[in-house]
Amino acid sequence: MLLAIDVGNTNIVFGSFDGAKLSAHFRLATDHRRTPDEYGVLLRAMLVDAGLNPKDIAGVVMASVVPPLSDVLRAMCHERLKREPLVVGPGIKTGMPILTDNPREVGADRVVNGVAAYERFRHAPGGPFGLVIVDFGTATTFDVVSPKGEYLGGAISPGVMIAAEALYENAAKLPRIELVMPATAIGKSTVTSMRSGILFGYAGLVDGMVARMKGELDFAPKVIATGGLAPLVKSCAQSIESVDEFLTLEGLRIIHERNERGERA
Repeated sequence: MLLAIDVGNTNIVFGSFDGAKLSAHFRLATDHRRTPDEYGVLLRAMLVDAGLNPKDIAGVVMASVVPPLSDVLRAMCHERLKREPLVVGPGIKTGMPILTDNPREVGADRVVNGVAAYERFRHAPGGPFGLVIVDFGTATTFDVVSPKGEYLGGAISPGVMIAAEALYENAAKLPRIELVMPATAIGKSTVTSMRSGILFGYAGLVDGMVARMKGELDFAPKVIATGGLAPLVKSCAQSIESVDEFLTLEGLRIIHERNERGERA
């Protein structure tokens, strides 16, 4: 069994793979105060609850955008799982050339998403295809991959939840709201007006960014979205063609497999 760990600013997502099949997945709130032992106990409880044996973990692969937690989770793997995790970063074989000014500064999660999306579409009828990958995480990121499987760059904007929280925290009369799709763009209350502005607003941001990126490319990319809010935004964004909630976990599995086989970077 392979354990994949995606460490984000808001959540840590764990996925267990039986071969190429994602057999279970779990999500924990990112908490800098937790110790390796605490994360180990929580992980064990989640695995057991899913009917899995932690002793069956043969390998661990991790991508992290939270450097302090990288060491904590690495220690958890050593102490609790007796495994050395493969941490995605410089020197790791991804199979994807990074064609940016400073490849080392590209977030590991963005590279992992690119690897997974390209692998998914490279053998599709009419492919291989270039891609725009939209990840609705703490930040909303846009990443572009060429039809040759090269990471070309992208864009970063504040995440949907960051925008919603900013309204609540900085406008005295605006409440904290649940993000559900409004029926109309013209809100009839404060809450529906906020929902419209955030969700339809971000759909417009996505469509506008994708249109600008397509105008700078000499190929027609497929547009795939991931992240917890991807299905919600897709319902009102015209440019998103498909959603894959577990794109990052799949990319981690692919990268682990490539490093196990010793493929070239």
